[in-house]
Amino acid sequence: MTSSPGHSPVMLEEALDLLNVGAGKRYLDATVGLGGHAEAILKASDPDGRLLGTDADPDALSQAANRLMQFGDRVQLRRAWLDASPRTATDAGLTPFDGVLCDLGLSSLQLDSPERGFSIQAEGPLDMQLGPPEGTPTVSAHQIVNEWTADELANLIYDYGEERRSRRIARSIVRQRPVDTTTQLAQCVVDAVGIRPGSRVHPATRVFQAIRLEVNRELERLAAFLAQVRGLLRIGGRLVVIAFHSLEDRIVKQFLREQSSGSEPAFRTLSRRVMRPSRTELERNPRARSARLRAAEAI
Repeated sequence: MTSSPGHSPVMLEEALDLLNVGAGKRYLDATVGLGGHAEAILKASDPDGRLLGTDADPDALSQAANRLMQFGDRVQLRRAWLDASPRTATDAGLTPFDGVLCDLGLSSLQLDSPERGFSIQAEGPLDMQLGPPEGTPTVSAHQIVNEWTADELANLIYDYGEERRSRRIARSIVRQRPVDTTTQLAQCVVDAVGIRPGSRVHPATRVFQAIRLEVNRELERLAAFLAQVRGLLRIGGRLVVIAFHSLEDRIVKQFLREQSSGSEPAFRTLSRRVMRPSRTELERNPRARSARLRAAEAI
């Protein structure tokens, strides 16, 4: 993709295999991003496979449209938050699907655009919105960092960032207010806990994750999406979810465990254990290191 050379779809081969991609089938990419997975699905489903791609980020959708224009009317793109994508899919008249893909990671466009506020290393505003809010505006990252109490901040960082040193970090943030940029926030964390020698992970990573999850209601949206996903799939249709941290993966794991057991299960899991990227992929794309893939078949 010329417009985003750093974009590399995560666990692509595994996703294509588990989706059982083929000609004449219909697919939903509920987090289409820059279109890397979608492009591969459309190529593998030549000549008449169809795909609907949804995403909350209008900038990502614009780039995905350029990337996927070669497929003509075989592809449709719509802006929708994850929890709204089932309704969007139904309105588009493409259900039931043979496969549904959900890649929960940030795209390279978001990570590499300082003005979006996701980058720890590059200075930008405290934004972190994945897309324009729908309905009542969500709380902003700037509000969380500058207006929440130390206890509220600590609880958020502990619950959504799984950061044991959350109270020390929260006190550092409150003490250094106003905090207006991403690099200022990152420095607050460094001042509180330091940098571990030799670590490839910045100490503020979990803090940024926690704030981003709250701003975009990501865990809430994921749970709502999963509650609707069986209604999108035909019998034998496949669901593939790629998560990037334990909170997301725990929701997916629990959902599939519940939906694949009992007297009338809705899904059959396709792998006994969570799948992780290959060593070869990690060498090529270090950003894939935290990816975790789970898959199931509708029954």
